[in-house]
Amino acid sequence: MTGPRDGIPSPAAGREPSESAVRVPSVRPLGRRIEVDRDAVEHGFASLVLTIVELLRQLMERQALRRVDVGDLTDDQIERIGETLMALEEQMGELREHFGLSPEDLDLDLGPLGPLLPRDPP
Repeated sequence: MTGPRDGIPSPAAGREPSESAVRVPSVRPLGRRIEVDRDAVEHGFASLVLTIVELLRQLMERQALRRVDVGDLTDDQIERIGETLMALEEQMGELREHFGLSPEDLDLDLGPLGPLLPRDPP
């Protein structure tokens, strides 16, 4: 038997691989129960949910600013939207404090795409 490219017989041609040549990774079966740290799960879940809420809050705020710039809103609507967004931001702060999270904790790294949440310029 010859090699795939050069017509030279391969060293293993016609032979069965020995047991030592074949390496099968060992796999350990999972136990019936998975040990989970309840506090870590709660913290991770709270972080994920608050990240999504923060993303929606930022999107709503940007949309409101666009509508204000276009002149699409009445003064009363602008006032109500401003109050609502400030109240939501305050509640987000309270929830972050309750779960021991900082604003930087509320983000997901999307690898080459960068962070999920756009940061406002300083």
